[in-house]
Amino acid sequence: MSLAIYANAEQCGVAAGQYGAQRLREVLARRGEANIIVATGASQFVMLATLAAAPGIDWSKVTLFHLDEYVGLPETHPASFRKYIKERFVAKLPTALKKAHYVDGSAADPSRVCAELGAAIKARPIDVCFIGIGENGHVAFNDPPADFTTEEQYLVVELDEKCRRQQLGEGWFPNLDAVPRQAISMSVWQILQSQCIVNTVPDARKAHAVKISIEGDLCPNHPASVIRLHPDCSTFCDEPAAAELSAITRKFCRR
Repeated sequence: MSLAIYANAEQCGVAAGQYGAQRLREVLARRGEANIIVATGASQFVMLATLAAAPGIDWSKVTLFHLDEYVGLPETHPASFRKYIKERFVAKLPTALKKAHYVDGSAADPSRVCAELGAAIKARPIDVCFIGIGENGHVAFNDPPADFTTEEQYLVVELDEKCRRQQLGEGWFPNLDAVPRQAISMSVWQILQSQCIVNTVPDARKAHAVKISIEGDLCPNHPASVIRLHPDCSTFCDEPAAAELSAITRKFCRR
């Protein structure tokens, strides 16, 4: 895994978006089509805006997979990740995507949603995966202790209180009771199947999560630590998010 640290969240997001765009252009030039995974949340605002505005990408040849969604939340809710992706990313693209596979958290049978998405993503291996890390060290909605063993593509997962408090703190919900207790999430295993991972993690609130993910034990209690096993993962942080990293880690990162 490579690590780059930037002065602020804006620079971090721009660098991650530009890097991801270049990797996407390379795939399109080589294969003529590409498959991507897109994350949501406040940490991805700048990265996604940069990616959507990047030149030289034929989005009509790109298939998008959605990373996760709350169970029982309608798309009209301000916290809906389907709403987020459509408004903050898909609507900003200069041309329509080839296909978008959204996680329908409001469906009557979440297990069926998982199965259908699983079949779709098995047919279209992922070229570039855009993710972040949560305050509790989660990746997607795989809260600690995360399931590192399942090879299911999507799972129905329980959200821990720290994760739910993060969603409340970011202003998506009026109170903790309003935050759903379950979500449909892409599995850790499926994320690791991606050819390239672009991990964007700004903000001081993420500092401890960044530290345990990069320097802590590689274990289910530190879900994002698993990305250290990926041969082509680039992590982009700002200085506040990197504040707890050791001097030796910071010495060998790129800036």
